[in-house]
Amino acid sequence: DIHFDLVDHDKVHNFRIQKQTPLNLFKEEVAKEFGIPVQFQRFWIWARRQNHTFRPNRPLTPQEEAQTVGALREVSNKAHHNAELKLFLEVEHGPDLNMLPPPEKNKEDILLFFKLYDPDKEELRYVGRLFVKSSTKPSEILEKVNEMAGFASSQEIDLFEEIKYEPSVMCDPLDRKASFRSSHIEDGDIICFQKRPPPESEGQVRFPHVPSYLEYVKNRQIVHFRALERPKEDEFCLELAKNHTYDDVVEKVAQHLGLDESSKIRLTPHNCYSQQPKPNPIKYRAVDHLLGMLVHYNQISDILYYEVLDIPLPELQCLKTLKVAFHHATKDEAIILNIRLPKPSTVGDVINEIKTKVELSHPSAELRLLEVFYHKIYKIFPMHEKIENINDQYWTLRAEEIPEEEKNLGPNDRLIHVYHFTKDSAQNQAQVQNFGEPFFLVIHESETLAEIKARIQKKLQVADEEFLKWKFAFLSLGRPEYLEDSDIVSSRFQRRDVYGAWEQYLGLEHSDTSPKRAYSNQLQNRHTYEKSVKLYN
Repeated sequence: DIHFDLVDHDKVHNFRIQKQTPLNLFKEEVAKEFGIPVQFQRFWIWARRQNHTFRPNRPLTPQEEAQTVGALREVSNKAHHNAELKLFLEVEHGPDLNMLPPPEKNKEDILLFFKLYDPDKEELRYVGRLFVKSSTKPSEILEKVNEMAGFASSQEIDLFEEIKYEPSVMCDPLDRKASFRSSHIEDGDIICFQKRPPPESEGQVRFPHVPSYLEYVKNRQIVHFRALERPKEDEFCLELAKNHTYDDVVEKVAQHLGLDESSKIRLTPHNCYSQQPKPNPIKYRAVDHLLGMLVHYNQISDILYYEVLDIPLPELQCLKTLKVAFHHATKDEAIILNIRLPKPSTVGDVINEIKTKVELSHPSAELRLLEVFYHKIYKIFPMHEKIENINDQYWTLRAEEIPEEEKNLGPNDRLIHVYHFTKDSAQNQAQVQNFGEPFFLVIHESETLAEIKARIQKKLQVADEEFLKWKFAFLSLGRPEYLEDSDIVSSRFQRRDVYGAWEQYLGLEHSDTSPKRAYSNQLQNRHTYEKSVKLYN
């Protein structure tokens, strides 16, 4: 079978036919299908031009008319590298709309297609075709063109050649005083025309001429805007253009939202695969055009997320914003703080800023900043570390007071990690699952588990009845070794470094009854990220 398209005026009909079928039998099929007798049919072969447009190129020769459809496809494929056979069906009609045999065509005759543009309706439509002599000038066919559109014969019209649409629109005015040959007009070309706009009409229509309308059609893009905090719901839609600049886009969004300052709009692109916002927002004027905001790999999205900031985005980009959970020394609830400082600031500056926003247990209390990832402490940030490269997107930043006992460690004391855990027995073998808030604990050289348990119970304020159910274990790389009350705990912790030892810890095994923190959902999301980090690293 051969698959090919037949174009009849502005309609495309799809056919599947055996390749050994003679073309004259195919013509009979067309006659039955469309009621066009064979003698009134003339078929043209299409050609792909150097500018990648695809136009009817020439009528079939008598030799080609005698071939099979399969042989004709081979001719088309060799000449134009097109696997499918595409034909244009020309049917001539007289003044009374009766069909006529196709007119004689020689090298001087050119087949042109005409489209009429109406700026008021913003409509461009096909109105017909004409054979013209290549030596004639556009000014000599104006009456025929007007008749095609139903205009008065004296109507002033402007003519344009629609040259190409991809990758950019090219539609140039046609010189009505030059011959079609000198303007390089050939078979299959498209001429667009419109009434000549009167001078007073300027500014009354959006797209006064054919080229501006084609640019609009080429670049128009409906964009669905969603508030970043509600990423599943469309808030509004705007008709924009793919070639709109960054400033154009944020200005349109600001206008829709009734904002005076478009610089307070921050946009975030859409991830076509996850159907979520991308992790990083678009920086101020970092993307030249709307199309760049919508492209994700080889796909074009139609979704953007927006935020309304409290300060202009260029100012915000000079600052670093960190989300920090502050844990009070005695109160159970954590306070979520958004700390905004200049990018060259240090962790020490963050600590000083936190002190102005929270209630401390005593005025001289010292604070530290920790990196917590899925219920484990991975890092204590040095005070001199720059905040610019700190990532609070996947890790939770925690600020807390440094207990007095940690400030006076003896030579044989240890500062160990203490984590809560349960064992998930849903798997074939029990998996350790951490939960809750991790913490540091000072243990002394000869201290037994019983003594340490008493301190932990006091620190966490757990009732006796509940605490009796807890089990204690030394964990290394996720494997628990359960401890007895008489065990000397420090003998298990031989590593001296305080952080970097997150896989060696004292585990508190009990059911998870702790109240969920405000950011517990983020931690769950980060668990997914932790798996991917392990996978790709």
